[in-house]
Amino acid sequence: MARKPKYKEGMVVHPSLGEKVADVIIGIILLACMALAIIPMWHTLMASLSDGNLLLAHNGVLWKWVTADGKPNWDGYIKTLSYDDMAIIKSYAYTILYVVGNVLVGLVLNVIAAYVIYRKPKASGIMMLFIIISLMFNGGTVPTYMVIRNLGMTGTVWSMILPDCTNAMFIILTLNAFKQVPKSTIEAAELDGAGHFTIMFRILLPQAMGLVTVTMINTAIISWNAWFNAMLYVPSDKNLWPLQLWIKQIVADNATLTTATSPDWNRYLVSYCVIIIATLPVLIAMPFAQKQLQKGSLMGAVKE
Repeated sequence: MARKPKYKEGMVVHPSLGEKVADVIIGIILLACMALAIIPMWHTLMASLSDGNLLLAHNGVLWKWVTADGKPNWDGYIKTLSYDDMAIIKSYAYTILYVVGNVLVGLVLNVIAAYVIYRKPKASGIMMLFIIISLMFNGGTVPTYMVIRNLGMTGTVWSMILPDCTNAMFIILTLNAFKQVPKSTIEAAELDGAGHFTIMFRILLPQAMGLVTVTMINTAIISWNAWFNAMLYVPSDKNLWPLQLWIKQIVADNATLTTATSPDWNRYLVSYCVIIIATLPVLIAMPFAQKQLQKGSLMGAVKE
C-alpha cells in the first residue's frame, strides 16, 4: 500500500525512504494477520468436505478436500443436520433466540440506565462511581448463579438472556451517545409534552443510534459465542443448549472415535461441519456490522 504524494504550498512532497519501509513492514504484518485468520478456516472448510478416513491420514494444512473420487463429500453436513435428532437445527434456532433476546433486553436496560444518569446530573457522580466499581470488581460467577437460581430461572430461556445482556461498559457507551444529542432537542421535546419514555426511545435513541449500535453488535457477538452459561443454567436440558455448547459436546464425543472398532467417519466430519455452520452467520453479518461499527466509532469521536 504505497503512500500518495503530499502537497505542501503547491509542491509535491514524495514519501521518504523511512515511510516506504514502514509501509512495507505494515503490509507484511497485515498479510500475516490475514493468513492467521483465513488459513485455519480454509482448512476447516476443506476438511468438512473430505472423506473422514482419508482425512485422518493427511498431515498439515488441507488446501483441498481429500476424497477417493476427487469430488467434495457432503455426507458430513447431512450427518450434522441429522445429528442427535436434529439437535443442531434446534440449537441454531435457540441460539438466534438468545442473541435477539440479549440484544433487545440489553438495549432497553442500557437506555434506561444511561438516561437516568443523563437526566440526574447531581446524582450522576455517585451512580457512575458504582458503575465503574462494578466494571473493575464484579460479583463473579457464583453470586450470579445464586441470584438466577433463587429467582427460579435455572433451566429456562431467561437464564440464557439476563446474565450477560448488559454490563457497565455498554451503559457508559450509551451514556456517551446520549451526550452527543443537543440539549435543545430535549428541551423542545419537553415543551411539547414528551414524557421520559418518549424522550428515551423516540428522541435520544434514534439520534444516538450510531454508538448504541456498537453495544448491540458486541452484545450479539458475546451471545452468539456463549456456551459457559448453558453449562451452568441448563446443563441437563439439551433442548435449550446453544450451538456453541453443542460444538463442544461433539468435539468431546468424537475424541474417542478413532479408537472405535468400526468408527463412523462421517460422524468424525461433524466436528468440522458444525464449525462452518456456526461461522456462516458471523461471516455474512460482518460486512454490515463493520459499517455500523465505523459509524459508531466516528460518532463517539465527535464532540458537540
